[in-house]
Amino acid sequence: MQGFFQPSHPVLDAGSVVLGLVVGSFLNVCIYRLPRDLSVVRPRSHCPACGRTIRWYDNLPVLSYLLLRGRCRSCGVSISLRYPAVECATAFLCWLCLRRFGLTWEFGVAFVYGAALLTVSVIDLDHRIIPDEISLPGIVCGLLLAALTPYRAFWDSLLGLLVGGGFLFVVGLGYEALRKQEGIGGGDIKLLAMMGAFTGWKGSLFTIFAGSLIASVVGVSLMILRRADGKLPIPFGPFLSAASFLYLLAGKEIVLAYWNWVHG
Repeated sequence: MQGFFQPSHPVLDAGSVVLGLVVGSFLNVCIYRLPRDLSVVRPRSHCPACGRTIRWYDNLPVLSYLLLRGRCRSCGVSISLRYPAVECATAFLCWLCLRRFGLTWEFGVAFVYGAALLTVSVIDLDHRIIPDEISLPGIVCGLLLAALTPYRAFWDSLLGLLVGGGFLFVVGLGYEALRKQEGIGGGDIKLLAMMGAFTGWKGSLFTIFAGSLIASVVGVSLMILRRADGKLPIPFGPFLSAASFLYLLAGKEIVLAYWNWVHG
């Protein structure tokens, strides 16, 4: 693990956590407003219950939640624990990206990508949708990043888009033909296309395999615990997101370790 993580400094570590908390606060705005087709810029943050504008000192990530004891100062309505949870998760993502890539442009790419995937995951869990406002611009950004920087070969990015989105599209058509109902939503297809644009064709294949494996384990476990049948609706976006981000951080190392284990 020592060779996996880059050398860091306590000041940089602390800075990454603060940056992650601030970005996480904005992600909470996106998570609440995007599914409702609201602007993420205006109006200012306000309490969903009473509509009162939240003062700046009541909008400090995590700290304000603790000081207010999880309740709105104006109306006293309970504030969802999800808000500080998203902020803490974003802070951890930022710190993890810093320790993996160091203070480089790759750190910026990984953190923005991880933040987008976290936003998608929470929205998919809450509303069973994946907003085009994230996946479609993400596809363009992934292709432009490959075309204008040494991040990835453009053909690899384009092929990753086609492999990822195309695979789920074909699987979705097959499932619909057999079961006469939609099994894979268009949002998942566009999301995997975005992931392929960022991680290439190898990343697409890894994401499909690892995401499906994680989803299967979690899905079967939930069906056993809830004593449900095979029709239990489970959003696929969070599992794809977890697998894709894992590939971005350590995909090559995981594949190499698996290869050595199989042939060892």
